[in-house]
Amino acid sequence: MCVAWSCWLSGCLVGPGYVRPESAPPPAWRDAGDAAVASDAAPPERWWEGFGDPALVELVERAYAENLSLRAAGLRVVQAQARRAIAIGSLFPQEQAATGSFERVVRSENAAGGSGASGVLGGIGAGRVTDAWQIGVRSAWEIDLWGRFRRAIEAADAELLAAVADYDDVLVSRVAEVGSTYVQLRLVDERLAVARDNVDVQRESLRIARVRFESGGTSELDVAQAAALLHDTEARIPQLEIERRQAVNALCVLLGLPVQDLGPVVGDAGRLPEIPARVAVGVPADLLRRRPDVRAAEQRAAAQSARIGVATADLLPAFRIAGSIGVSAEHARKLFEGQPMAASFGPSFEWPVLNYGRLINDVRLQDAAFEEQLTTWAETVLVAQREVEDALIAFLLGRERAARLAESVAAANRAVELSLIQYREGATDFTSVLTTQQAKLQEDDQLAVVRGAVAGAVVSLFRSLGGGWEIAQGDDFVPAATRAAMRERTRWGGLLAPEARARDVEKARRDAEPRPWWKPRVWWPRW
Repeated sequence: MCVAWSCWLSGCLVGPGYVRPESAPPPAWRDAGDAAVASDAAPPERWWEGFGDPALVELVERAYAENLSLRAAGLRVVQAQARRAIAIGSLFPQEQAATGSFERVVRSENAAGGSGASGVLGGIGAGRVTDAWQIGVRSAWEIDLWGRFRRAIEAADAELLAAVADYDDVLVSRVAEVGSTYVQLRLVDERLAVARDNVDVQRESLRIARVRFESGGTSELDVAQAAALLHDTEARIPQLEIERRQAVNALCVLLGLPVQDLGPVVGDAGRLPEIPARVAVGVPADLLRRRPDVRAAEQRAAAQSARIGVATADLLPAFRIAGSIGVSAEHARKLFEGQPMAASFGPSFEWPVLNYGRLINDVRLQDAAFEEQLTTWAETVLVAQREVEDALIAFLLGRERAARLAESVAAANRAVELSLIQYREGATDFTSVLTTQQAKLQEDDQLAVVRGAVAGAVVSLFRSLGGGWEIAQGDDFVPAATRAAMRERTRWGGLLAPEARARDVEKARRDAEPRPWWKPRVWWPRW
């Protein structure tokens, strides 16, 4: 026992101690020198408010409160919390049981003068019948001499923190999906406005062509060409309305609602949100802290590192202390009438010396899985950096392209105006009108598409920077109504309380920090 207690206090843990993997991100983003990029400021936590669109803000808040994928992620945190409590329980006497049994014993006697089967069968009825009643308790405790159970708790701590990071990652993704879907909705609104505006212009051209044809100033070909262009543009509108309805339907799912009209929130039409003139992106090293998927990948690596210690401890002898106490009697009523007690107590050990092939390979398996988790973490960091760079260049060059297209749209509108004047005066044929109106429609629509892509790039940028999860700080992972329903089904005790969950998560974070050998970690069971 002294050796066991000494090992406990000195942190006698087999297997490798987890060391946070190192990363060498670039000192700054490639476009950090652009005037529209603020690398000296942290990305905003509530980035969607920077668009200045109240409808978008309301949609994000409702999605945070009602999104079903986010609720499922919150329940996975509760599952990880319960698994952590199970792991902590293994530190204490693993077997504590009340026992009881009843046994009827029949001892046969051969009947006098009988032999063979008939004699045996006849003798059972004449044999002695005794009853045995027993009741007692037994307990067994495997001492965590090598840290097998403590390593399992380390793994459970890391898995709990990974579940929290996964929750944050789902929140970041759902907020960004609301933003990108809302941008898509407003893009369709602008494209609808473009199509309807061009329909009005083309109807006027058709009217002029008919007037000139009826007055003999031109052929019916001009009327047919004008009508074809008008009807082709009108055909765009139903397709765009389909896309708008689908965008609204997607928003309904993100809000946890059955498909319905979101007119009270988004209105019947609208414009693209205002694109920020400057975006705060911080530095690449911030991604290791801000991106929830990076944090989750690191915690999974930490959990797998602890599992190497669990497997290594299986190679060593396991020491147990077991004991039992109980009474027995021939009749149940005599169990509590002063019957003498039988008790046993003593240590034992078990060492699977003939299973080394299996156990050693289990250690190798856990080590290879740990290396895989480290590789996954490194790739997650690289992908995160790439996503930021992709979104940043799409934002910067997309703004440039939108500015050039705006000039092109202004020129196309002027060309349409001039061609109609010249056609009305008979100075040119309808071909120039047709060409300029086709160009106007294309340029107007393309400008709307590019503006939508720039707004979408801003959403993608903040998503890739890991922004948005901070809005959940201080809130529980599970809504109150869900907790109430769970309590009605199951006796949760204090485990389901938000403050208990917050304490468990904070304790897991503290336990993950390095500490000197004279400050052992202390765990308490939670019922």
